[in-house]
Amino acid sequence: MHALASMLGPAFVAAVAYVDPGNVAANLTSGARYGYLLVWVLVLANCMSVLIQYQASKLGIVTGKSLPQILGDRLGNGGRFLFFAQAEVIAIATDLAEVIGGAIALNLLFNLPLLLGGVVIGAVSTVLLFFQGGATHKIFERLVIGLLLVITFGFIAGLFIDPPNPLKVAEGLIPRFTDGASVLMATSMLGATVMPHAIYLHSTLVNDHYAQRKHKPSIKEMLHGSRIDVVWALALAGTVNICLLVLAANSLHGMTGTDTIEGAQHAIAQVLGPTVGTIFSIGLLASSLSSTSVGTYAGSEIMKGLLHWNVPMWACRITTLVPALFVLALSNNPTEALVIGQVILSIGIPFAIIPLMSYTHNRDLMGKYVDSTAKHVLCIAVVVVIVLLNVLLIALTFMGKA
Repeated sequence: MHALASMLGPAFVAAVAYVDPGNVAANLTSGARYGYLLVWVLVLANCMSVLIQYQASKLGIVTGKSLPQILGDRLGNGGRFLFFAQAEVIAIATDLAEVIGGAIALNLLFNLPLLLGGVVIGAVSTVLLFFQGGATHKIFERLVIGLLLVITFGFIAGLFIDPPNPLKVAEGLIPRFTDGASVLMATSMLGATVMPHAIYLHSTLVNDHYAQRKHKPSIKEMLHGSRIDVVWALALAGTVNICLLVLAANSLHGMTGTDTIEGAQHAIAQVLGPTVGTIFSIGLLASSLSSTSVGTYAGSEIMKGLLHWNVPMWACRITTLVPALFVLALSNNPTEALVIGQVILSIGIPFAIIPLMSYTHNRDLMGKYVDSTAKHVLCIAVVVVIVLLNVLLIALTFMGKA
């Protein structure tokens, strides 16, 4: 048990990306607008996330390299730059959601102006990043996991005050849409659940986890530990996401003004009491701090792997922070920017999962740990579902129906 516990951690750090403020915006908006209609989207996305994150950890464990490093080794100069460019757009969209969410949380808790709140989030997350890597990496993992527990309590507390009807929740497991807007919302939720930067980062985390240790378990032991790590971490993250949607469907459905995080928080406080509203805001703040730190960590690893540039972490922090601060300064509806950001993330998913699934089925890279034909077919099915949903989103957007 002690040996198993020593292997846990990388998936929990990656899982923070699955409960960032973008999830809060997408899931609350979905529940408030459509009730329990899209519960099935979260369940499906979480099942896909378990497979995808395990594949990312498996690639890192077996090869000893991250997905960005392998891409950087195999692509030409032009390909590496173009791939990095799209990954950087995804990183900016990711940080947009995380910083805006934290700024909103600070505004709700302490009445700080949004722009000042964004600066505070950027500064505090940079301090957290000082513990990343090297001898203090284990401290970084523990800090992030601690924030994940705060997120969990902050976002599910309201369900204990006003429990939902289990039959209505079960009805939400039936796959269906009502209109083009519900498809857009589903795609936004998918973008918030299957996170590209978490895929890139997880293949790094499994090796950073052992970087300062004298004894490193065998590949077989690490894969066993990673399976348990991924299932537990994603089960927790998936539960939080579903609880957010159910909370909105149960307590906020049909209420006006709930299409923003601020409006949803005020509605939660009105319906469930100010204490629950405050706990929700604290969860939102923890979500922002943890996810923006993990996102910057991922951006640094993407740059290092693809461009072979070892850029200081603070420079990566500034690169993605500045666009988020511009949005906070200029946008009248930051929550809308969050949802749009999640759609951008969804479009970036295929760029991460297609090479991942290709490499884990490559015998030259994986040796005896190569994916079986049956598993590869399952992986292809997941890729097809995600890509088709993205194509549908783009078509609906250009047709003006989404």
